[in-house]
Formats: sequence, structure tokens, C-alpha cells
Amino acid sequence: MTSLDTADVVIVGAGIVGLAHAVEAVERGMSVVVLERDEWAAGASVRNFGHGCFTAQDGVAYKYAQTARETWLKLAKLAGLWVNDSGSVVVARAEDELQVLEEFAEIRTAVALTAAEVKDRVPTGPDVVGGAWLPLDIRVDQRTSVGLIARWLARSGVRFHWRTTAHLIEPGEVVTSRGRVRAPRIVVAVGHNVDRYFPDLADEFEVRRCALRMLRVDNPRGQEIHPAVLSGHSLLRYEGFALCPTLPEVRAKISRDNADLVHIGLNLMYTQRPDGSLTIGDTHAYHKTLDPFEDNELDRTVLSETARFLGVPSLTVREHWRGVYASAPQPYLVASPADGVRVAAVTSGIGMTTAFGLAPDVLDTL
Repeated sequence: MTSLDTADVVIVGAGIVGLAHAVEAVERGMSVVVLERDEWAAGASVRNFGHGCFTAQDGVAYKYAQTARETWLKLAKLAGLWVNDSGSVVVARAEDELQVLEEFAEIRTAVALTAAEVKDRVPTGPDVVGGAWLPLDIRVDQRTSVGLIARWLARSGVRFHWRTTAHLIEPGEVVTSRGRVRAPRIVVAVGHNVDRYFPDLADEFEVRRCALRMLRVDNPRGQEIHPAVLSGHSLLRYEGFALCPTLPEVRAKISRDNADLVHIGLNLMYTQRPDGSLTIGDTHAYHKTLDPFEDNELDRTVLSETARFLGVPSLTVREHWRGVYASAPQPYLVASPADGVRVAAVTSGIGMTTAFGLAPDVLDTL
């Protein structure tokens, strides 16, 4: 087989995790080759909310999130990304949810809001009782960010081989559909597809695929909405809120009163895209192999719950899709299946939020 390329480091996968490693490698003065099986990154990195949910993380994810925030703001200038540094608003629609947010404001960079202050910042329904503003969160345009970062990396000397599939990964070499790529350092950043390359590793880390249902709808209020907007259901999805003493009571109540919504893993939230439309969602279902047949009832539930959250009778759908990301009991998968080879995956649905913090740690081990 012919030789395709050589570099100090080769990265398999051009999603946000792979690009984060490319950005860090360039910072360290390394020559970099990126292999991507598709014509452009079309997976989880473009199918999300574009929400940098930095404040609500915990543990190592919180450390990574703080690093990632600075990198996103830096790349906004270098790569011309659309970034809105306007924070997030968490809307409380019950007094116990507000209590959690007031506790959260005592331990993190967050500001408790009255019902009137929430309504001044974001559109919401009549049942709002208060909320919290998380000023360090950001929004990015999820559909264009990875492409713009890849173009900036290419201008910085990174060589991309698109529509090139990695067939075999061995120490010092990746055999691809176009030839061999040699490098002493190899980073495999293929998300849930880790089981295609290292099935035993995927089994060891208990990797599954998490399927999301998301939609893009017209903005029924027509106003500009700067922050990301989260709900009480979001309190159950982000580890940082678990630091609040009264969260178990809220979790128990939501699980009791909204068992059907908890069953589908609803994280009721929305963000506004640069064109004014809203990205809404989402639901969560976990399997090693996903059923190809979609249940429209999930979309109907997301639409009805979001309309109620916004205080409007209905929403007009422009697009709907299924997102897929890697999920495992631990939030990150970092492993060395062979000498000079690192597998790196965010297995908690927060790749956009923390990948730029993960990458330096992974490259330190190489």
C-alpha cells in the first residue's frame, strides 16, 4: 500500500474532540494530520444545542470546561466563529427548583433571579417563579463551528484527508482507504464508533450510543434571545446541580409527577441560532445498536413541552433530527490500546463543552 502522509501526530476523526486535539498539537508545535471518513464532520458535533454549559459541570469536567471556555473565546477571534458570550438562564417553574438554583448560586458563579428578572431576559410561560443566570456559559453556532475550526487549522498547516477511512490502527501507523499514514503519536477520536476499532475497549468502558431527538422551530416571540435557556428538567442532567442539598427532593418530585418525561430522558431547553430560529429538545435513549425506526411521539412531546415552557399554543417545525453520542458510566474514555495510541472520547454528552480541556491531558500522555 502506498504512503499517504507522515506527521508528528495523526488524529482519526474531525469532530470537536478530534479538532480539539489538533488545536492543542498545533499549539505545541507539532505537525498534524487529521483523517475523517466523511466529506465534513456531520455527527454529534453539529447536531447539538451549541451550548457551552461550563458552569453546571463538576469534577474533572468542570476543570476541562474552564479551559475550554478560554479556548472557545480565543478561537472565535482566530477562526471567525460565531460565539455569544451571554451565559445561560435556568428557569424555575416551582419553588423547590428555585431553592436548588439559589443554593447553586452560593457555590458557583451564578446569580439567582426573580420571576420578573427571568422574564426580562428570556421568553417564558406564566408559571415561572424565578431562576438563575450562569454568566460564564456561552453559545456557539453548532452547525458552522467545526468547519470553521478545521479551515483555520488547515491554514495553520494541519493536513486534512477527508473521505478517508481508517481501516487499521497500529503503533506508529494508520492504514487508511487511501494509503498509510505514519506518526509516532496517534489519537483516535471517533466517539461512539470506538467499538468499530476497539470492541473490547468499548465493552470494558461499557460504551453505548445515546440517541437524541431534537428540532429546529420558528421563534414564536420573534425576539432576540441571547442566553441558552434551561428548565427544571435540566437540573437532573448536569452534575454540578447535584452539589445542591435539596436536589434529591426535586429529583424525586419530578420523577413522581413527570415519570413519562423522565423515562424519555427529557432535558427541556432551547437555544437560538444566528438566523433567529430555535433549537429545541432533547430526549435520550441508550443502546449499543440504535433502532433505525423513529418514534414520532418523542417529537410531539418535545414540541408540546417546549410550547408550554415558552407560553405559546404551538410551534412551527423547520427541521428535526437524531443526534448520537457516546455514553458510558464514566464521563470520559481515555485509554492506550497500543504503544503511542490513545483513544479519547467524551462519554457524557458534553463534547462541545469540555473537549478543549480534555485534549491537553491526552497529549500530555503522548
